[in-house]
Amino acid sequence: MAYDVPVQFVGIVAATASTLSFAPQAWKIIQSRDVTGLSAPMYLLTVSAFGLWLIYGWLKSDWALMIPNALCCLLSGFILAMIMMPPRIRNEVADAIESPKNPERN
Repeated sequence: MAYDVPVQFVGIVAATASTLSFAPQAWKIIQSRDVTGLSAPMYLLTVSAFGLWLIYGWLKSDWALMIPNALCCLLSGFILAMIMMPPRIRNEVADAIESPKNPERN
């Protein structure tokens, strides 16, 4: 049906936007090493929700649900982990990820 193409396009754009929405926050944490003002309970709920959507997609064998929700779960899980870890370890993780090393941090 001609109706399927616009629907699939909207789904792809929505999944892409949802997935990419966490990238700026994750990158800001890596660059600044600062998680002040971020809510651990909010990210715990977010990770849980994406995890449940991932399970739902798996139970329905629906890759269109599984892939974006797995990526969102990973990105929001990273943010949650960075919120929860002590600053020294957060700095080590950010240093390991940031490439090339920021000369101002050395």
